[in-house]
Amino acid sequence: MGGQVSTSSSFSNLRCRNANEDWMSALCPQLWDVPLHHLSIPGSHDTMTYCLNKKSPISHEESRLLQLLNKAFPCITRPVVLKWSVTQALDVTEQLDAGVRYLDLRIAHMLEGSEKNLHFVHMVYTTALVEDTLTEISEWLERHPREVVILACRNFEGLSEDLHEYLVACIKNIFGDMLCPRGELPTLRQLWSRGQQVIVSYEDESSLGRHCELWPGIPYWWGNTAKTEALIRYLETMKSCGRPGGLFVAGTNLTENLQYVLAHPSESLEKMTLPNLPRLSAWVREQHPGPGSRCTNVIAGDFIGADSFVGDVIALNQKLLWC
Repeated sequence: MGGQVSTSSSFSNLRCRNANEDWMSALCPQLWDVPLHHLSIPGSHDTMTYCLNKKSPISHEESRLLQLLNKAFPCITRPVVLKWSVTQALDVTEQLDAGVRYLDLRIAHMLEGSEKNLHFVHMVYTTALVEDTLTEISEWLERHPREVVILACRNFEGLSEDLHEYLVACIKNIFGDMLCPRGELPTLRQLWSRGQQVIVSYEDESSLGRHCELWPGIPYWWGNTAKTEALIRYLETMKSCGRPGGLFVAGTNLTENLQYVLAHPSESLEKMTLPNLPRLSAWVREQHPGPGSRCTNVIAGDFIGADSFVGDVIALNQKLLWC
């Protein structure tokens, strides 16, 4: 992937860590009968941004101002956009090996692309194709038959109804009997007994009505702030309002705005995020999964593998044994 954005070398020594690659099957048997939405599950925010394409056009859903700047000053605009778009350094297999079980998949069809080639997107498009990535996930699951993943398919920039049907057909063909059809949220024991390993949430209402294999979109608590304490206050406010009834995500990802980018011209999303991970991890360790109104479920973050985030989220499941 010659056009792929390179990621920080600080992750190079983390790629071989896979102590959590089978964490679900290693849970205490008492937790095998807990519904998925009451477990603590690690997720990655904007999972596929490790392979953004340096040569990609700016997403057509970005602001007109950014589109104009990119046309007028591409040599300046493109590098700035790229360094604030990358949220992950590990590839999808490495994330799964690390223990991530919720994948945030923002899917798009480039106007300039081939008719059936679907990419992922976060301001710019990825080198990776959706079909190839889903196949990679399926192959990983075959090697880990008691692990379960949640695929959150969203965004759908530029997808016509025909492309939605094509994408759903790819999902069905690639995962087959691994797919858990929509219904009551299952436990790990129930999924294992059926040989099911994949829950696909799909944020397109018309597709949901046509395909029982698809689950509704999963709420994502997004703080939309570059300040760690403000993000934590937002998450605590959301908790005080009561957790959703099904699967949901608490996002620990910081978000820049134009003012922040202009004030920090030499920074990147990675440079902004990494120094704040210890405080965010401390908040994670304070959480508690389960059915209570202030309980958490999926917790997603940026730059998976840079610290103890995944292990911290998994370890929260031990608190369910104390109840």
